[in-house]
Amino acid sequence: MTNRGRRRAPRRHAVSRGTRARTVRRRTISVAVCGTLVGGLTTGCWAEPSAMPAVRDFLIAWQVGNYKAAAGRTTGVDRHEVETALGQVRGQLDAASLKLALGIPQPEGGGDGDGGGDGDGPKAIEKKGDSARARFSVKVDLGENGQPWTYAGLMSLRRKGGQWKVVWDPSIINPQLKPGQRLAVKTEVPRRGDIRDKTGQSMLRKVNAVDVGVIPGQLKDPKKTVEQLTRSIKIDGARKLDSERLLGRVRSAPPQSFLPLLTLQRPQHDPQIAQLSQISGLQQRAVQVPIAPRSASELVGSLGPATADRLQQVGAPYQPGDTIGVSGLQLLQQRRLAGTPTIRVVAQDQSGKTVEELRSWEGLPPKTLDTTIDPAYQARADQALASMRVPASIVALRPSTGEVFAVANKNAGGRNLAMEGSYPPGMTFGVVSAEALLRGGMTQATKTDCPATATVGGQTFANRTGRGHAPTSLANTFALGCETTFAQLSGKLNATTLLAEAGRFGIGADWGLSVPHFSGSVPSPANDGEKAATAIGKGKVRVSPLALAAMVGAAEVGAWRPPYLTRDTGEPKASLVQTIDSVPLSNLKTMLRRTVTAGTARNANARGGGSVSGVAALVNYQDGKRVRTISWFVGSRGDMAFAIAVEGRVSATKVAKQFLTGAPAARTTTPAR
Repeated sequence: MTNRGRRRAPRRHAVSRGTRARTVRRRTISVAVCGTLVGGLTTGCWAEPSAMPAVRDFLIAWQVGNYKAAAGRTTGVDRHEVETALGQVRGQLDAASLKLALGIPQPEGGGDGDGGGDGDGPKAIEKKGDSARARFSVKVDLGENGQPWTYAGLMSLRRKGGQWKVVWDPSIINPQLKPGQRLAVKTEVPRRGDIRDKTGQSMLRKVNAVDVGVIPGQLKDPKKTVEQLTRSIKIDGARKLDSERLLGRVRSAPPQSFLPLLTLQRPQHDPQIAQLSQISGLQQRAVQVPIAPRSASELVGSLGPATADRLQQVGAPYQPGDTIGVSGLQLLQQRRLAGTPTIRVVAQDQSGKTVEELRSWEGLPPKTLDTTIDPAYQARADQALASMRVPASIVALRPSTGEVFAVANKNAGGRNLAMEGSYPPGMTFGVVSAEALLRGGMTQATKTDCPATATVGGQTFANRTGRGHAPTSLANTFALGCETTFAQLSGKLNATTLLAEAGRFGIGADWGLSVPHFSGSVPSPANDGEKAATAIGKGKVRVSPLALAAMVGAAEVGAWRPPYLTRDTGEPKASLVQTIDSVPLSNLKTMLRRTVTAGTARNANARGGGSVSGVAALVNYQDGKRVRTISWFVGSRGDMAFAIAVEGRVSATKVAKQFLTGAPAARTTTPAR
């Protein structure tokens, strides 16, 4: 049987025309040759006396894993030794598949057959009397260990008593392999890149840890050791290490070198470390590694073992047990920070010494990630939240550029609430509504009403204090936090105008920020009642602290710019910048300043460092069956804008003052209502 080549090309004998059917777990191979599998090893495909059947049957048997049959086609005195040598190849390479074809290998992506050479090349089989040589190709899929490895193989044959036999030699496995040697895969993992703040200082600190691993050649039962390890270790409360793939790493690694399988931090993982010390074959080595965040922990993120779930996120070439990013920047920038390992296939002698490198795939070097975080302001933000007993967050940025220089969270359960939190903004959204009204012709001096309650579109709205105020200017009602004023004034705005103004302040826009964030959501109101609720930042309006910091920053400098956090991202394109009209902007800035000097945000006034502008809000909202409270302060001082959100009834303005002055935090929380 033959495969047809291209026109005028010589015919090529094929060892395999089958297609590998790979499951998720790997290593399932389908082979069809001459209409028969290796079970019967029939030689009915060639009628003429030839060495071809012996070559074909040997290669088929080796490929499909019938190593006993393959050994039976050789001259090997110790058939068990041959069977063992062939059977260990896949394990020594941790190969997903092994494909063999008669003839010389085709160039990657070239040819339409399974090998066999071209018209001017050497023949697949050369026979001289009772001796012959056969050329064949080997293609090994190394799975997570690298790209497919293709190389040319050569075997000798001898005819005795009318039968052709393969002359056994380890070089059949690989031409460079000599007696007493084995294949192994060496993985060289580069040192992980650093995450640095604006000053170039590392945002990571060293922690005590333990590398749990094995010396493969010393294991009495590798499978048992690996299975005990995966049964014992729990990550995120579940057993998620892939024992089959971990075992593949052990079998393919150099037998006499320590192979780390898992890194566990101390003291939080001490109980697991103690438990693993009881497993025969496992070894532990104390290490100090810079993997814990020094500050901005929810932003920086953490590292942990590569579980099956995590590997689906980061993909190849990372393997079970590798230490990879599991949250924050460590996860998002995994490939940049970790680089990719260098993979080397080597020949080793019986002592485990590498005698020759057969093939290598150079990995990509890791890179440092430079952020815009300012350590001085980050420390202030952390200190301002130090005494909080409820979830709280602060984010600060430079509105003239968009660079974020502080991201702090407290009691956040690992969540980056400063950038991803989703809360109703309440009267902080009044910045958007006021700008829309000012653009529509009103001024800060326009007389407005501030009743205790107001009904709009069938919905009744009330001031947070429960009190009303005498008619006064728009600037004063804004400073006093008169929700009823803005609910009533929403009648002067159509829904399209209100949503467009929110977009001009970046709320709900696509920022192009590579870090997880929530830019906000302002659904189109269906009626006048919903429009009034939207105007005072209630109903279905949701924002993050980062969205409000960028919003109030735009009011400070006259243009909205999308935030960014990494230095190589740089400032946003000019097309993303939204300019605020100068006349209404001047009125809006006066209103924000008055709120701090004579309104609801008076406690935010801080001596020194320039004037503070901003707005405070306390919002009660329904979250499922629970009523929750969020306390806000959003403000600016010079070229700095910031937002504070506390999940509880808190004086967020006092927290703002502590942030601005760097004063020690006082107990400011009370139970949420």
